[in-house]
Parts: sequence; C-alpha cells; structure tokens
Amino acid sequence: MKLRHKFFVYFSVFISIIFYSYCFSEEIAAPSCVVVDAQTGKILYGKNPHIKLPPASTTKLVTAMVVLDRLDPEEKVVISRNSAKTQSVPPRLMEGEVYKVRDLVYLALMKSINSAAVALAEATAGSEQNFVKLMNIKVQKIGAKDTRFVNSSGLPGKGQYTTVYDLTKIMSQALNYSLIKDAINTRVYLVRSEDGRELFIHNTNQLLWSEDDMIGGKTGYTRKARHCFVSAYKIDGRLVYTAILGDSNRDKLWEDTQQLIAKAQNVISGKEDSMIKLSEERQIIPVSYKLSNKIKKDRKKAIKKSKIKRLKNAKNYRKPIRT
Repeated sequence: MKLRHKFFVYFSVFISIIFYSYCFSEEIAAPSCVVVDAQTGKILYGKNPHIKLPPASTTKLVTAMVVLDRLDPEEKVVISRNSAKTQSVPPRLMEGEVYKVRDLVYLALMKSINSAAVALAEATAGSEQNFVKLMNIKVQKIGAKDTRFVNSSGLPGKGQYTTVYDLTKIMSQALNYSLIKDAINTRVYLVRSEDGRELFIHNTNQLLWSEDDMIGGKTGYTRKARHCFVSAYKIDGRLVYTAILGDSNRDKLWEDTQQLIAKAQNVISGKEDSMIKLSEERQIIPVSYKLSNKIKKDRKKAIKKSKIKRLKNAKNYRKPIRT
C-alpha cells in the first residue's frame, strides 16, 4: 500500500508539472501581439492587436522604405553633426564621414543605429522633420491607419505609436524592397566608410540563427516601448507575419514569437481555430471574418474601454538598452 501510495503521489506531481509547463508555454505575456496569414490577410491569433503602443525601432522599416523610394542605394551620404549626435547603440557614426545609402540601411535595420536613420532622413528630405511627413503619408497609403511617427529612428516621442496589426502591414510592404529583404535576412555584415573605416555588425534578430524558415525581422527597444519585434516567417512554404509590442525582456520576445509561429501552424493545419484575445476584459473572440454588427460594436467598445489602462501598463518598465 505504501509503495502504491508513493507511486500515486509521484505520478500526480509529474502530471502537475507537465500540465503547468504546458499552460505556461501557451501563455504569451506581451500586452499586444499578432500573427497574420500573408495569403489571406486574416489574423490567425491576436492579443489586443489594435491597441496603440510605442513602436521603438520597428519604425526603421518605414524609414528604409521612404528612403529607397527616393534615393539610389549607391548614393553617398555625409553624416551631419545632428545625426552624429543622435543617441544610439554603437558603433557610433562620426560627423563628416561618408557612407553609401545601402550601408546606412544595413546599419539601421541590422544593428538599429539611430544616427544612420537620421542621416538617411536628412539626405532624403533635407531634415528629419520633413522626412517624418513622408513617413506618415507612406503608412497611410499602405493601410496602417493606426500608426503615426514623429521621428525616423523610433526614439521616444510624443504622439508616436503603432499597433501590432499595422506592423504586419508594414512588414508586408517592406518585403517588396529587395534591399530591405536582404538586410533583415543578413546575420553579419561589414560596412566601410569612404575613408576606409570598417564597421562589423551583426543582426539583432537572434532567431535568424535558430529558425531556418525565418525570412527576417526588425527589433526595437526603449524604456517606454519595452521589447518589440516584427517578422516574416514561412510555415510549410506559407508566409506569415508576426508582431509583438511591449514584451518584458529580449529572451521572452523570442519565446513569444516562437509561440505565435506555433499557434499559426496549428490554425493553418486545422488543429486550432483562429482567435483574438482581449486580455483586459478576459474575452476570447473566435475569428469568423463574417462578424455581426453587434460583435463588431462590442469589440470596438471593449478595445476603447481598456485603452488607457493598457497604455499605462506598457510604461512600467525600466531597462537601459535601446536597440
């Protein structure tokens, strides 16, 4: 009897651990995330996909698109005093240095160099302020209607925001630019200034090293925005976009992205139904894409009701790095 009782206790503990691990692994902690089927444009899984949050350096995807709409990748750009002084992660760009547009795009997208983004903005529109106007026109044209920028880098700025759903639209458009697609899929790259200074950079997207089907992505971080990431990924040859805003740390960012990919795979294979989760109201909405007016009205009301609370939650982080 004692042996049987002991076995039952051990077995119960084992089952509890497995169940807890499963439940924990299924939970996506970020306040807002989404995975979208590129073929249909439908949300496969979403958690608060339409709340407006700071974009951090995911902004630079739009910066790169606007630049490449107007400048030749081989054109040369002089680093101004203003761009050189912009707060950024290393390597630091020096006033007076000359780089090709191509290399500044790689610096902005792979290593998230803020001064590279500002230099590109100035070269394109004469000033960052003028450039931002072009950015906002761009996102409106591609249908990212809940996105607004106040700078080219993604550094904190009043009135600057996006949504995870809009980020998937931005990524979709960005993949039409071969240079952007190459940059976000490149692990390491060597940049040379005109006077021979060499900058060896590696991509901030760690999933490029572990996920063979990762097409590419753009990271972001500020204290206000926390950790952000938008990506493109192939599931059995089928393209999906993932986006996360406001994650607690970089490791969790990768885990949550992999969870989104797993959820997308389950929906595509028919194992799960599509759904949108509104966490503050503890609602789970099955996605039929033929919603009644009442459901549409209720969803809109729920999102509006919790908007202030969610934005407040997204501000409660204090980590020092910016990428």
